[in-house]
Amino acid sequence: MTLELQSLLQSLELRVFSRCYLGKEVGKFQKKLKESLPGSEWNPIDTTKGLPPEQADVVIVGGGVMGWSVAYWLKCLETRKGALQVAVIEKDPTYSKASTVLSVGGIRQQFSLPENVQMSLYSAFFLRTINEHLGVVNEPPIDIQFNPLGYLFLASEDGAAILEENVHVQRDQGAKVSLLSPTQLKKKYPWLNTDGVAVASYGLENEGWFDPWALLHAFKRKAISMGVYSCHGEVTSFTTSSTELLTPERELTLSRINYVHVQMPNSLENQPVECSLVVNAAGCWSGKLAEMAGVGIGSPNTQDEIKLPVEPRKRYVYVWHCPDGPGLACPTVIDTTGTYFRREGIGGNYLGGLSPTEEEEPDIQDLKVDHSFFQEKIWPKLAHRVPVFESLKVRSAWAGYYDYNTFDQNAVLGSHPLVENMFFITGFSGHGLQHSPAAGRAMAELILEGKFKTICMEKFSFNRFITGEPALERNII
Repeated sequence: MTLELQSLLQSLELRVFSRCYLGKEVGKFQKKLKESLPGSEWNPIDTTKGLPPEQADVVIVGGGVMGWSVAYWLKCLETRKGALQVAVIEKDPTYSKASTVLSVGGIRQQFSLPENVQMSLYSAFFLRTINEHLGVVNEPPIDIQFNPLGYLFLASEDGAAILEENVHVQRDQGAKVSLLSPTQLKKKYPWLNTDGVAVASYGLENEGWFDPWALLHAFKRKAISMGVYSCHGEVTSFTTSSTELLTPERELTLSRINYVHVQMPNSLENQPVECSLVVNAAGCWSGKLAEMAGVGIGSPNTQDEIKLPVEPRKRYVYVWHCPDGPGLACPTVIDTTGTYFRREGIGGNYLGGLSPTEEEEPDIQDLKVDHSFFQEKIWPKLAHRVPVFESLKVRSAWAGYYDYNTFDQNAVLGSHPLVENMFFITGFSGHGLQHSPAAGRAMAELILEGKFKTICMEKFSFNRFITGEPALERNII
């Protein structure tokens, strides 16, 4: 062996040894740091965790249940495994203010629009078979803690005709809903005061409530296992390109989003993500996100000035104790006044609330609870309908945001006519959680196939804001 070859081998052995030694020392250093921070997942060496990729086919802005449902369905329906690169960007991974986890977790089929009834029926099927869809190998099975008790809608003489029309629509779509007279109502629920009630409807199946966090976590866990990027950061701007299109009426400006700019947490770093398509799943903040892309900031009296009419509306949920209350068979009751309540657990606790009037809408700057709203607006209505609630005691309360569609209180699903690669899945106005399995699938179908397949959602397109034709949902709680 020549001296030159021998020297080369020694050099290679030294490099291998150095790399092995360095790897071991870094491992020891990481272990020591983690031991010095008990209970913390922070890893100072792993600087890429949660960072968005430089490129993605689809960027989903908003990591609530809608965003992760879309991500899951995109990977589930892609034509070839790994064909799509999908990134979900969420600014608050703790979900401390997220509408999803602050929801009361109800699901019902009693809506007035056929599309909403169909979404409820599909979502109920999905939840019954959730482990077939969202189960992950070597992970515990999913338990969403479903409570199968129906919704009981009460109607006065003035609202009886509308309730009966709604039930006709629901039955036409395959929902099982019964109508009850005041006499039948009193026999079935003796604790209920039926004064002022002309008729009631009750969901016989596919209704109840479940754990919102469990569904969100299940969607997220499954999507990540399928290769979706989970990114922590806030979208602050878009880079767009535009082209002018001449029409007989006027000149239109069509634009595309080329880059999504993500502000990293606790940092001045701004990561641009090149993308083909953006899904706006930002919930109650989706209107602001749309404006960043140029939606609704055009010239007056043109399509360019039409905004996405979704804004945050704060809603209170109160929890009270009443040991002599309706008991375990208590359904979710929707009173003639709009006040609602249901059982919470098995210890004599109940929760409920009431949507305020336009004049009473609370400030949205924070999630503070107004306890006087319960005392003055809700409690008298509860005590009238359920006399034993006169002696209830409030134990806790919280507030959350609706992604409120001010135009018709219904979903916005589909692309924007001028910002051609921005897609919306927002505006559900309080019924988004329960419709997330169906709506996420519909959005994935539209992106991958160019059309809705399972349920036709054309009624919920952005174009209705241009034509001025609302898709009004009567049963908003």
